[in-house]
Amino acid sequence: MQAIAAHHGYATALPGRGRSRDAQVARFVANAMIALAVFLGGFVIFEPAPYEVFLAALLGVWVLCGMRIPREVAPLLFLFTLFNFGGIISSFMIEDYKRGLIYIAVSYFLALTSVFFAIVIREDMGRLRLIFCAYTVAAVITSALGIIGYFNVPGFEVFTRYNRAMGAFQDPNVFAPFLVAPILYLVYGLLNRSATMMPLRAGALVILLLGLFLGFSRAAWGLSVITGALFYLLLIINEQRARVRLKYIVAGVLGVLAIVMLLLVALQFDEVSRLVTERVKVVQDYDGGREGRFARHLMGYLLALERPLGIGPLEFGYIFTEDTHNNFVKALMDYGWIGFFSWITLNLWTLIAGFKLLFRQRPWLPYFQIAYVVFLGHFLIGNVIDTDHWRHFYLLVGIVWGCMALETRWQKSRRGTIDAPAAALSDGSNDSHRRPAMPQAAARRSTAKGRSSLLEIPSP
Repeated sequence: MQAIAAHHGYATALPGRGRSRDAQVARFVANAMIALAVFLGGFVIFEPAPYEVFLAALLGVWVLCGMRIPREVAPLLFLFTLFNFGGIISSFMIEDYKRGLIYIAVSYFLALTSVFFAIVIREDMGRLRLIFCAYTVAAVITSALGIIGYFNVPGFEVFTRYNRAMGAFQDPNVFAPFLVAPILYLVYGLLNRSATMMPLRAGALVILLLGLFLGFSRAAWGLSVITGALFYLLLIINEQRARVRLKYIVAGVLGVLAIVMLLLVALQFDEVSRLVTERVKVVQDYDGGREGRFARHLMGYLLALERPLGIGPLEFGYIFTEDTHNNFVKALMDYGWIGFFSWITLNLWTLIAGFKLLFRQRPWLPYFQIAYVVFLGHFLIGNVIDTDHWRHFYLLVGIVWGCMALETRWQKSRRGTIDAPAAALSDGSNDSHRRPAMPQAAARRSTAKGRSSLLEIPSP
């Protein structure tokens, strides 16, 4: 406990050498626990999952060791708290209010995981690579389980459902979207990282793409296409070197051709062809009709006008025999108008505040771009599926807000350097203490000079 406290900077009474040693131990232990928490997010085949149990303990340890809510992350905590407060009120709209309160308790816990990840990223941006590596390893393992189960290997049937790969999840529609962020991370690694790891990254990418395909999730397929195109476009836009841009374009074309060829091979199998033909329909049987998914959405919006406090968590499914399959309808039904406007505000705040950072050359830019475009994709597919209890969704929110907090620290750090001369002048200091303000480009070069990797950042 003392070691972790040292990591947060609260064990200042220790001797210098002992404090340094404790800080190193604390950093290693803290990073290992964060990596394990992210890794466990790929295995949610029953509830409460190991992810919840471990993160609950981890949150407790961090709080006991003096975790504070930074100003940059406070709005995220406030909006999530207001969102779930609406859910508490809505819970008392049903007779069995305890069932509703349990659901809201889980929702708020997942919200706190977003806040937690944002805080730990703000503390140390090197954790971004750690988080993405742990996320990718978990995705490869759970995808491999789903693939093995899909091909009817004895003992692995539990990792499939309705002839669809499910991995170590309860639903193929959660499993497949979980794989999208690691896919983009591996694509970036293949294009920009060391060539010695290229075979390993390529193999992992094939496993994830096959798992994504065999999940037969229309939402995940659409998510992967939208986010992949946006991320690749951002890579090209942000790249200033023509040679590297050309490499991205050529690699992108070759990659698309390879995927098309693999799809053509897969469609030669009758079972795969049948499922693909069934799943690619824009409107399924359960979508249309007077009692279909989209009709239920309309009924939910109309019901919200009569029940501004909501109808109670999960109550929509009991009334209409099917869940909402729409984040916005779900917010109105389960969290009331309070929760709905909080949810809209949180999502729009994240999208708008994060958008301008997509084009700023920062050490954490690739990680932020991946998290942002996948978050945007989840926001869009939220029109046809509920994502309010997807663990990886809250991880993405935490990454985006953590990177926005890093940007604030970055700006404060530069102002502390650049504005120092102005402060000296205002104090009436003589000319020997004056130093001209650095131009923005020069400041960027000065900051970048000496960095051996994308994960180094000067402390403010």
